[in-house]
Amino acid sequence: MKNSVIAICPGSFDPVTYGHLDIITRASKMFHKVIVVVADNSSKNCSFTPDERVEMIKKCIPNLENVEVDKFGGLLADYAAQKGATAIIKGLRAMSDFEYEFQMALTNKKLNPNVETLFLTTAAENMYLSSSMVKQIALMGGEIESFVPAVIRQDIINRITK
Repeated sequence: MKNSVIAICPGSFDPVTYGHLDIITRASKMFHKVIVVVADNSSKNCSFTPDERVEMIKKCIPNLENVEVDKFGGLLADYAAQKGATAIIKGLRAMSDFEYEFQMALTNKKLNPNVETLFLTTAAENMYLSSSMVKQIALMGGEIESFVPAVIRQDIINRITK
């Protein structure tokens, strides 16, 4: 059931994984428009630039016509207001994710009363999956094919193992 609500799906996506793509795909079925927002946070030590992460996500979602990809370096609540978004979609893997995300949801609601945060639990096969784990496996020469799409796999390996 889609409606005219614009939803934002924020994250660092360093790199994007099948877990991220599961949440993005499911959100695209629920909302008229989904904006995947790559966090441009200079305090995080990311392996890929914001522009590279935007491009990787775009490569992975060519068939999701109601999804666009953007980057932003300020407050998510402000970005939501600029885009007219009234929903923030966050994926949860475990209870440890919930505590942090719950704090963020309350903060975003205080900063922008027009935005609601919705939590989607990840598919069981992705509950353990994180971008950090993918990078660690790639660094140690392990196979990452079951964690990230083929279209970005070599980009990740080239960056992490250089």
